[in-house]
Amino acid sequence: MSTSLQAPMAKSGVPTALPEIPDPRRVAPKDARALNRLFFDRLQVLDEGTAEYQYARNTLIEMNLSLVQFAAGRYRSRGDGQMEDILQVGTIGLIKAIDRFELAREVEFTSFAIPYIVGEIKRFFRDTTWSVHVPRRLQELRVTLAKAKEHLATTLDRDATVGELAEHLAISEEEVVEGLIASNGYTAGSLDLPVDGAEHEGPGAAGRTQSDLTGDCDPGMELVDNLQSLAPLLETLDERERAIVGMRFGQEMTQAEIGDHLGLSQMHVSRLLSRIVAKLREGMLTED
Repeated sequence: MSTSLQAPMAKSGVPTALPEIPDPRRVAPKDARALNRLFFDRLQVLDEGTAEYQYARNTLIEMNLSLVQFAAGRYRSRGDGQMEDILQVGTIGLIKAIDRFELAREVEFTSFAIPYIVGEIKRFFRDTTWSVHVPRRLQELRVTLAKAKEHLATTLDRDATVGELAEHLAISEEEVVEGLIASNGYTAGSLDLPVDGAEHEGPGAAGRTQSDLTGDCDPGMELVDNLQSLAPLLETLDERERAIVGMRFGQEMTQAEIGDHLGLSQMHVSRLLSRIVAKLREGMLTED
């Protein structure tokens, strides 16, 4: 596709430094790579909220929507009913990637954006399919148990016991129990529902709901969960990378101090940190 090199006019009447692209969605991928760099370079020096900034950002979004369609393609088997929602949440991931991308990362925007897009789509399925996030192994075990229970119920003319399910699936009874417990995370009841029997416990109990009996969330739990997810990813780093992470985020050393300690330039340390953080972020986003 050929793009016009005529620059759009700013409100002041002064031409901007960016080419006018009549239909960004029709830009070919090979052209988009070069235009991405041009638009990102300009975006970094523009004031947020200006007409030129919005033009650059919106053009980047529309020009890279093909990445969303590419990432969403693997989920077409879920039916057309959800595809519109998948594309919408994928676009949110694309926008997040655009807002966080820096040319100094020295990676193609495509490689940077795909994990964000896929991560948003996976979170969408996690949040709209399972009420509580459980490991994929247990999600798959739930489906297997459901099929086994249905089969055995027909054969035995009654519900199967834990032992019968374990024997039928050739797994331990502990695994069956774990799968049955995990199944409780597929749906959730409302905390606004009245407590069973509350209406019979006197005038003061009639208005009680489950939320009245539920404790507050511990704000530290999410941090613990994130740390547990991050721990195995840190093991994939080499010794120097782990040392840099420890100095930067554990000892809170500056990049210059890390450089002095390792005999590297601050710029080299910055590049290493960007690469390490990108690797860990991608691991967190793609974790099932």
